[in-house]
Amino acid sequence: MTEETEVTAEPDAQEFKLEEQTELRFEVEANCKVVIELKSGTAEIFGTELVKNKKFNFSSGEKVAVFTWHGCTLELLGKPEVSYIAKETPMVFYANLHGVLEHMREKAEKEDSKGPIVLITGPADVGKTTLCRILLNYAVRLNHRPVFVDLDVELSSVSIPGTIAALPVERVADVEEGFSSTAPLVLHYGHKSPATNIMLYNTLVSKLAAVIDSRSSDINKKARASGCVINTGGWVKNEGYLSIKHAAKTFEANLILVIDQERLYNELVRDLATDINIVFVPKSGGVVERSQHARAEAQDSRIRQYFYGLKTHLYPHSFDVKFSDMKVYKIGAPSLPDSCMPLGMKPEDNRTKLVPVQNGQNLLHHILSISYADNLEEEVVSTNVVGFVCVTNINAERQSVTMLSPQPRPLPKTIFLIGDVHLDDDKREATHRPNLLEKYLLVWMKKYPSVAEVPKYVKPDLMEKVRNKTRIKLNIYFCIVTAFVCLLMVYSGKKAAERGESVRKMNVQWHEEQNAKK
Repeated sequence: MTEETEVTAEPDAQEFKLEEQTELRFEVEANCKVVIELKSGTAEIFGTELVKNKKFNFSSGEKVAVFTWHGCTLELLGKPEVSYIAKETPMVFYANLHGVLEHMREKAEKEDSKGPIVLITGPADVGKTTLCRILLNYAVRLNHRPVFVDLDVELSSVSIPGTIAALPVERVADVEEGFSSTAPLVLHYGHKSPATNIMLYNTLVSKLAAVIDSRSSDINKKARASGCVINTGGWVKNEGYLSIKHAAKTFEANLILVIDQERLYNELVRDLATDINIVFVPKSGGVVERSQHARAEAQDSRIRQYFYGLKTHLYPHSFDVKFSDMKVYKIGAPSLPDSCMPLGMKPEDNRTKLVPVQNGQNLLHHILSISYADNLEEEVVSTNVVGFVCVTNINAERQSVTMLSPQPRPLPKTIFLIGDVHLDDDKREATHRPNLLEKYLLVWMKKYPSVAEVPKYVKPDLMEKVRNKTRIKLNIYFCIVTAFVCLLMVYSGKKAAERGESVRKMNVQWHEEQNAKK
């Protein structure tokens, strides 16, 4: 059993002295922040070395393990939900795995062949993503450039939920933000579980494997020998198990690491080729099982991070796009019985079919993937995506949608793919900086009591609603003023006519009096 030293969490600074090959584990309480600082010695977080006397921030819900090989002193500031020192960790086992991979890379470089292709699998919440990060960081620290493939559509580490992606890793992961996702290859799946459309999921896995394999011949010997680390989801039964086997065969994995499930390990040993090395890996004692609510929060956090950033705060753009300037599709049509299918078409063909989606309220709050495809003649289903936008408002009268986008208009492409991934109003952040006129409009619409109390940033959709209400009010005022002016003109015309008639009568009377005198 793991020997643990429980430490009472206090809001003030705490000092922890770690012996060699031990780790400090802590979880951040909801709506709180914890700061960790290395005071002496050496330590690392998931394979990334800590810089001495530098503060690292961790936010609500994060679970962190700070490991040291030779001993260190750490200072923890904040209020963690729990914090303790564990003397038994799997890090030595992970280091041995890294040693095996390093030997395979050296051999591949000498033979000018592909490096190790490692597939990490296991049920949910056993530490698959953490092990991927550790192995990738150790490889980069030895000047390798492995490719990180994330097939977990529920909570991708490279992109947003509902996608599978590949990322060439050229530098160690940032302690707070993870790997830099500046040039990932992302394919749109559109759902948070492979079970929703397993045919599409396997098709995309095959496409991603083919792209990575084709690119491996174009890179240098060192990068090719670095190999690939593949992360999978937590679905390991029935069709989920078949999808794991499909990924292993498609990527031509030569090493499979199975975490914490002997049944899965034995099934893979039985079903896969004997030239594939399959290793059972123990689960770390620091792994915490997440609730459905925690998973949903983590998914929303990944989407918010894409639009708003994490350590570096980003301010996405909000603008309108006409219905006529966008074509929205979803992948997969409802299943039909064989008797209703066109001649020669199989039922599974429908599950990877491109179906047009009518622009309307059904797009509201949904995340849309922008496809690199220019027209439908290209393979839109298996074409990678440029990026993502969020539909924040639908204006049926103006035939337009309001989009939240990381970059300003115009959008690079016009073909959009929709799934069931969305970001609701209460999850979006304030990113619009109102000018003085807009501040007065916010006060006029009674959103804030005074101009001085208007915050520096407001939500873009709030500003859009205020603008729309302002237009409506101004139109009403314009109509009222126009009607008043018209009535005034009618009244003035009537009075002018009466005065004219009075003058005419006076002239007639004067002429009659003059004629009478003569």
